[in-house]
Amino acid sequence: MTTRDLADLRKSLDDLDKVLLHALGERTRLAQEIAGVKADTDHPVRDQAREAALVAHRSAYGEQLGLDPALVRRIYQEIIEDSVRRQRDWLLAPDDAREAPWTVAYQGTEGAYGHEAAARHFGVERRAITFRPYRSFRDTLEAVQRGDAQRAVLPIENSTAGSVHEVYDLLFRLNLSVVGEEVLPIRHCLLGVPGATVAGLTHVHSHPQALAQCSEFLVGLEGVETEAAANTALAAARVAERGDAAHAAIASNEAGDRHGLIVLAREIANQAVNLTRFVIVAATPVDISPLVACKISLVFGTRHERGALVRCLNVLAEEGLSLTKLESRPIPGTAWEYVFYVDIEGHLSEPRVQSGLAGLAGATQFLRMLGCYPQAVTAGGEASGHPQV
Repeated sequence: MTTRDLADLRKSLDDLDKVLLHALGERTRLAQEIAGVKADTDHPVRDQAREAALVAHRSAYGEQLGLDPALVRRIYQEIIEDSVRRQRDWLLAPDDAREAPWTVAYQGTEGAYGHEAAARHFGVERRAITFRPYRSFRDTLEAVQRGDAQRAVLPIENSTAGSVHEVYDLLFRLNLSVVGEEVLPIRHCLLGVPGATVAGLTHVHSHPQALAQCSEFLVGLEGVETEAAANTALAAARVAERGDAAHAAIASNEAGDRHGLIVLAREIANQAVNLTRFVIVAATPVDISPLVACKISLVFGTRHERGALVRCLNVLAEEGLSLTKLESRPIPGTAWEYVFYVDIEGHLSEPRVQSGLAGLAGATQFLRMLGCYPQAVTAGGEASGHPQV
């Protein structure tokens, strides 16, 4: 094959890519039209039976064309995810509410998982978005409280390492509202400077949560010490600045690209499925269309008596409400007393939700709603990836 032949073939690929992108653009416009039809006819945004059938049909058809059906499934799961996000975004606010730009706060630095979650969540926004990093979780939320940012994105739980307790405590103390969530697949990589090898490492840097999520991999690195960093992207920056082949970071592939690091090992988390749930926080609640599948986050305190928590949970169970999260946290300054955080599936407009909340208010010492918000959209059709409890 001559150089000219290769150039011609690459030109043909470029032309095909333009066709694919134009088709995706047209599909996006059609999806937004469908959102308008659904709004007029009170159809919910998601039709998971149709989504599953569509993915199965496309993967089977792709196989007939000689394509890997697994690849086709992944592609269409991503396309459907984008379509659902855009339809939901269309329903949440009209065009005339999109004029003012937003600042979105996150904890960490560019390339951190918080930054990635923020970019993913607000990627379909029709307004101008500026992402601004903050040093700590408190700083991030206080930026919203002051009005310096319109939204904050914070991690609240990980499928491997558990809950981020500091974020729960801050949500309890600060008068803010949860208005959304994002579930981000976490794919940890071991990153080093060019020329580094796994065998030559003496130190690995990362956020304590990331170190915990990769503990089994780290145990296999004999004689290697771990060092905590404020976030994973900062750990990558630290390794890049040091320029020492004996030091590596655990962070995302994107963070490695930003800082000129190479991947020494991929997918090093203890669990093959490693997801972090982020909450989107605003100064005030937002109105959500009942066509959008929602969650409600609550915090309450029980009377200090036997069976108090069970009675509260029974109130919700009697209304047929599904819990996706139950978390207890000690009340600051009060020994042996706790508050409970609960996430339930449902919309505030539903009679069963209203009845459940009224019953819960009567069974608790105090009850506060942290927010009613759209469930996370994830590839594969699951709303949030959380089991019911």
